[in-house]
Amino acid sequence: MIDEQQFQQLMMLYTQLKNGALEIARMLETEDYDSAITMIKHRESVFQSCQSIKRYLDFTPEQKEQADKLYNEIKELELKNIHTLEQGMETIRAELARTQAVQKLNKAYGRDNEEQGSIFNMEN
Repeated sequence: MIDEQQFQQLMMLYTQLKNGALEIARMLETEDYDSAITMIKHRESVFQSCQSIKRYLDFTPEQKEQADKLYNEIKELELKNIHTLEQGMETIRAELARTQAVQKLNKAYGRDNEEQGSIFNMEN
């Protein structure tokens, strides 16, 4: 009886993780990175609880199959989220590099520069 209760608790936690992964994916689509990162950080304790329950639970073959199926769904969603985050980071890095180059050019040759000169002016 205790094993059945623990199994149901594990399945509930897995379902929470799956729903959380779906919610994080939605946040990433809308570029709500702060909320996504906050949610990711808060999920660590749920993962630890799952590992703890799984370690001491004796599964029946049906339970093992059911748990593994849900676990694999979560894993797939998490990998997609990681891939989406990595793509977003690459995009941000490229934009940052472009912005820094524009700022450097504006600083060197911008209209607000009091020491206006040309690149051929060797005195300034």
